[in-house]
Amino acid sequence: MEALRLRVKDLDFTRRELTVRDGKGGKDRLTLLPQSLAPALQEHLLRVRNLHQSDLAAGWGSVAMPYALARKYPSASQEWGWQWVFPQLNRWRDRETGAQGRHHLDPSVVQKAVKRAVMEAGLSKAASCHTFRHSFATHLLERGQDIRTIQELLGHKDVSTTMIYTHVLNRGPLGVRSPADLL
Repeated sequence: MEALRLRVKDLDFTRRELTVRDGKGGKDRLTLLPQSLAPALQEHLLRVRNLHQSDLAAGWGSVAMPYALARKYPSASQEWGWQWVFPQLNRWRDRETGAQGRHHLDPSVVQKAVKRAVMEAGLSKAASCHTFRHSFATHLLERGQDIRTIQELLGHKDVSTTMIYTHVLNRGPLGVRSPADLL
């Protein structure tokens, strides 16, 4: 959900950061925007922007706004920065007001795609969207990143939650290099 709720204004390609809004514990946080994904993501955003411009031309390029922002900034829902990074193909329509717009992709769309990819890859180990989050933390730990930084990137309130990932570092004798091998 954190990825699906990203808005265009939450991406900062220059600083290679993205802002996760209302994430773990209902808080905002900064995390990494991989440089390797930037070209594909920027190309995707060009298509999304074209879709948004065509929506505006048709008179319905709005998105749902968080909290009271719709009242405070009535036209913000049509601004490019507030648009979803991953919009649905079909628009929504408010039955009471007749207003139309787009919502972000439904989580089930991504969950089904990941499930299909896992099956097609022939993986014997179960994997889901949440596996990416675990893999992110695990790989950072394996590369020697400090636990406190990982805690912040994942949005964990308590470092003990992040410590769950340290089990991957407990490899027994096979994970330790003998000092004698350094001679």
